[in-house]
Amino acid sequence: MRTPSTVVMLCTLGLTLAAAMPSAHADGAEIALHGNTRGAPACIACHGTQGEGAAASGFPRLAGLDAGYVHAQLEAFAAEKRTNAIMTPIAQALSAAERKQLADYYSGLGRDPGTVKAARPQADKVDPISGSAGAQLALKGRWENALPACVQCHGGRGAGVGSAFPALAGQPALYIENQLRAWQQGTRAPGPLGLMKVIADKLSTDDIKQVAAYFAALSPDRTTRGDTP
Repeated sequence: MRTPSTVVMLCTLGLTLAAAMPSAHADGAEIALHGNTRGAPACIACHGTQGEGAAASGFPRLAGLDAGYVHAQLEAFAAEKRTNAIMTPIAQALSAAERKQLADYYSGLGRDPGTVKAARPQADKVDPISGSAGAQLALKGRWENALPACVQCHGGRGAGVGSAFPALAGQPALYIENQLRAWQQGTRAPGPLGLMKVIADKLSTDDIKQVAAYFAALSPDRTTRGDTP
């Protein structure tokens, strides 16, 4: 018969061993910083140490994006409903729980003003609230071509609306350009109500560059969510 002291010792040993054993699913921060043991690399290698993205390479900003949106994209990559040579195998190397944990982790970054700066070279030299063609498209659209303003879906100053319409403010211009071209070419699903394929098809090459530059130059500060343009 085990004495009370023996039971206490066994419980203590069990807790010590449990603490020393790696978790079956690392939390979002751990995966972002170090990857997992099944082939998913550290997210910071491409998306920056604070999820700020990499403008020159076109890797998107993740910090502060809606968790539901990020999770939906990871699920789409894993199921090959959205394909990318880099992201598809990474998403497939993550468990369902890890994909959710990463989405929650990145959504929580950059909530305080000034904590995460956008990765946008020369953005400070651009006046995003100008009469540029990109600002016109983003804020007013081009109604003679039945092209709505981007902010009608993506929120004031591109701050994002829920899980369906992601924040565009502070995203690298090259990333936005690549996505608009992907919708034009039919290599990315058109999204809610099939809107993005229809919209992208109405944009010229110059339109794409102009509107991407406009949103890249905006502050990604989440406190702008809901502001009017």
